[in-house]
Amino acid sequence: MTTPRSSSNAIAQRWETDPESVERDLMKLVLTIVELLRQLMERTALHRVDQGDLSEDQEERVGMTLMILQERMTELCERYDLTLDDLNLDLGPLGSLLPRQE
Repeated sequence: MTTPRSSSNAIAQRWETDPESVERDLMKLVLTIVELLRQLMERTALHRVDQGDLSEDQEERVGMTLMILQERMTELCERYDLTLDDLNLDLGPLGSLLPRQE
């Protein structure tokens, strides 16, 4: 039988707590969320363009904004030694969080 104390010790032993990697791990989580939102915004923008909901000026602004956001994501990933694949969380039987990059 496992006591609550022994199970909490097992969890503490599996949970890697490295003060050196806390900032990188936090940035990985934040960038994962930002990348998910960026991809959703991009799909929404493409859908709106396909539907003809945006003027040419709006299309241009949305396109530039998404390009700049992609550049910033790349810069931040480089700064924290991450790749976009690192941000793609494995959700087990559900697959990956983000679509695979080609």
